[in-house]
Amino acid sequence: MNLTWQQIVGLFILAIPIACVARTVVFEEIFREPREWCAERSKSCGALAARKFFYLFTCEYCFSHWVTLAFLLLTRYKLMYADFRGYIIAFFALVLVANFYLNLYSRLRLEITSEKKSIEETEKKIEKIETELQESPTAATRQDGGSRDRFSD
Repeated sequence: MNLTWQQIVGLFILAIPIACVARTVVFEEIFREPREWCAERSKSCGALAARKFFYLFTCEYCFSHWVTLAFLLLTRYKLMYADFRGYIIAFFALVLVANFYLNLYSRLRLEITSEKKSIEETEKKIEKIETELQESPTAATRQDGGSRDRFSD
């Protein structure tokens, strides 16, 4: 059981493409049609196994397991042990780190969206105040309430 720095760094690096692939397939527009088809099939299939299979393509967490498995087969990455146990530990560690990245990314997107909405709201308030000031610039400076000259009577 020899855990090297290369394995640890590999864990955090390999989780990045896993998170990217899982996020892209489950949320991005490029895979919208197949995802919608899978979502519909996951609700309408008669067999439980078929419903669960199609559901995997609509759930970010579930799909990340399959992406992790594909990356483990592709890279033969092992964690802690050189035998099959290394694959099992690597599998769950990669899923954990990849989903941490996915949650972090979702949180950042939420904060960015919230900040944008706050900025838009502030800009609308400023525009409203500016238009009110432009529509009646003399109303704020007038004290007598009318435009008549005092000495015209």
